[in-house]
Amino acid sequence: MSSTRNRLIQMLAEHEETYISGQLLSDELHISRSAIWKHMNELKKDGYEIEGKANKGYRIISYPNKLSENTVSWGLQTDWLGQKMIHKESIPSTQRIAHELALDGAKHGTIVLADEQTKGKGRVQKSFHSKKGQGIWMSIILRPDIPPYLAPQLTLLTATVLANVMDRYANVTPQIKWPNDVLIDGKKVSGILTEMQAEQDQVLYVIIGVGININQQKSDFPEEIKERVTSLKMASGQSWDLVPFIQELLQTFEVKYNQFIDNGFDPVKNDWENYGFRMNERLEIKTGKETWEGLFLGIAEDGALLAEKDTGKIEKIYSGEISWF
Repeated sequence: MSSTRNRLIQMLAEHEETYISGQLLSDELHISRSAIWKHMNELKKDGYEIEGKANKGYRIISYPNKLSENTVSWGLQTDWLGQKMIHKESIPSTQRIAHELALDGAKHGTIVLADEQTKGKGRVQKSFHSKKGQGIWMSIILRPDIPPYLAPQLTLLTATVLANVMDRYANVTPQIKWPNDVLIDGKKVSGILTEMQAEQDQVLYVIIGVGININQQKSDFPEEIKERVTSLKMASGQSWDLVPFIQELLQTFEVKYNQFIDNGFDPVKNDWENYGFRMNERLEIKTGKETWEGLFLGIAEDGALLAEKDTGKIEKIYSGEISWF
């Protein structure tokens, strides 16, 4: 959203009890009266209820409870994350659009948001069920100055952000299932998909796709996944407004990302392990043709799962079949 429109909403909000004249808005924002009128019409399309009276000016009556570039940007307290935002009502996948934007030079911190994805992507070509208005479907474009082999750390970082926000903001107790699912009561509430374009020693961009089930009832999910998934509403017993939740998510992400760039992976690792699903429990692990049991110790610097065999040897697991349940 343009900074002019953000400033316009801010000025209207500051004068909620009174009218603010078109001339004053024009002078403050350094744009013409007709430009003000056009901005007002755009805000009305977004669901802002604005009253305009001759000789008095404009007054904001109510704010919309819907996703848009305007509603998410207004009140968002970040320096770089989400300062450029693209919102679509219905698209195949936020990841796909984010890739196109990134290849076209979209800047670090650009966000793609959708009300609905018709072909949402999960890991290993799985689809992600993402219906209109029921959750948060979002992709974040990052251009981190880190070597490509450290990119998996960003998935783990994102998982801790989601867990932190659910814990603090929604007062539920989440767990992170390695490598990238967030669970509540052992059921999936959120998934993360990280994709990267890189040269040998340089990350060109990373796209982090986030899907969070927010307001679904059990009956909203397809039959085949009903018993394995949940939503914030099902876990907390209340519905959630998406806009403030997204703002909380972006604000937390920016803080955690900045700390990661400044201080490295250790704080992320500690945070992740605090939420780790089945930490310090025995897991059945199948790697290649070998099936064995090991004690889940945590995660390594490169995002690998660490498990201790009965012999005392600690193995790093990058991929394999793990019996979580």
